[in-house]
Amino acid sequence: MKKTFVGIALGSLMALSGSLQAADYVIDKEGQHAFINFKISHLGYSWLYGRFNDFDGTFSWDADQPEASAVNVTINTASVDSNHAERDKHLRSDDFLNVAEHPQATFTSTAVEMTGEDTAQVTGDLTLNGVTKPVVLDARFLGEGEDPWGGYRAGFEGTTTLRLKDFAIPMDLGPASQEVELMLTVEGIRQ
Repeated sequence: MKKTFVGIALGSLMALSGSLQAADYVIDKEGQHAFINFKISHLGYSWLYGRFNDFDGTFSWDADQPEASAVNVTINTASVDSNHAERDKHLRSDDFLNVAEHPQATFTSTAVEMTGEDTAQVTGDLTLNGVTKPVVLDARFLGEGEDPWGGYRAGFEGTTTLRLKDFAIPMDLGPASQEVELMLTVEGIRQ
């Protein structure tokens, strides 16, 4: 009886320790449950919105130890879409994203610091237009749970603001348009 109790206790402890480890997720690109959007002031008179249509990535998440989480995202910069073909052609040029020489942008997290019950600052290295700089995403945990197809999902959103000159983007759009705001929403499927 004592051996059975010890065996059950050890088995439960091992199962518990396994559930406390971070789970790995793949961003749901196929189901279109992830978005990377941006906005920038147009001459100080209005907002220009756009998005990147092609990107993928992974993240690890552990609700019990969120500081141990990590994220990696790769963006196909030629997939920039501002809902205007001629403007998108210009955005792909060497005035902006220079997609011929830098077809991808990447973000790799280096630290996660919780700032509230469901908020965090995610620090990482962003490589854009051939320049790598540290950036901080203000992130919010949206939720997690089972999906209707037998999988398990977790979702987050985040924002950051980038100075164009910090990433060697030479086009000067005027004083009101020196920064671009990135807005991300990702839903991942646990692997």
